Amino acid sequence: MQKTVMSFGERVVEAVGRLGPLCAGVDPSAELLGAWGLTDDAKGLREFCLICVEAFAGVAPVVKPQVAFFERHGSAGMAVLEGFLCDAAAAGLLVVADAKRGDIDTTAAAYADAWLGQGSPLAADAVTVHPYLGLGALAPLMQVGARTGRGVIVVTRSSNPEGRLIQEAVTRSGQSVEESLLAEIAEWNRSPGTPTGTVGAVIGATLARSAFPLSQLGGVILAPGLGAQGASPRDVADRFGGCATGSVLASASRSLLAAGPKTADLRRAAGALAEELSSVLG
Repeated sequence: MQKTVMSFGERVVEAVGRLGPLCAGVDPSAELLGAWGLTDDAKGLREFCLICVEAFAGVAPVVKPQVAFFERHGSAGMAVLEGFLCDAAAAGLLVVADAKRGDIDTTAAAYADAWLGQGSPLAADAVTVHPYLGLGALAPLMQVGARTGRGVIVVTRSSNPEGRLIQEAVTRSGQSVEESLLAEIAEWNRSPGTPTGTVGAVIGATLARSAFPLSQLGGVILAPGLGAQGASPRDVADRFGGCATGSVLASASRSLLAAGPKTADLRRAAGALAEELSSVLG
């Protein structure tokens, strides 16, 4: 008998129900490695990751490694990322690989194999993607995610001012680019054979409420901007109120990681933030 695979959306809802809606960023920049007293190389990177896994396990349901900070160290850095993915999974953490990939045809299929394929050393629970070549071009990633129980999170409403120029542009249909993308994501999640919450969206927590009814999205919302970018837990609650229970992941990186490098301090900061998010999001 074939084993039933829980979808990414289902696993997020279950994890958020246990621990709250915090997504802890893992951003080992050169500046942060230095602030933690670690060397800016694979050895320092590895130590940084070990601290994060120990601190966040059992406190935050989801961690989000920024892949660029691993890539900058070449093959040695990517080897550390592979190890982090294994360690995080063993500790019961869901992992969103913040890789922001996106292409067409066989290239999209190769990205799908790398980040979502069963048995891939880089396979995460979800991966972030760019939709600039059209949401339909990302079909290979969505199809593999649906088959393996993993997720595809589409950058849709980012808080950086450069992104807003494109995302708020009006299409021939009269909708903005971001509204059109959100509608396509909702349609994809409603399509027959698509497991619950396979396709999600990145929506900045610093932005005003979306004109698109996010309660209809049907996927996980990754909401960056908590802390260093200015959004508070109350802002998250105000801007994502009415979304499906357990579907919103509020992401904090720099502001949270500033509590390191001591594991106990980082764990305490993550626990306090998770508790505050849970209290306002319900």
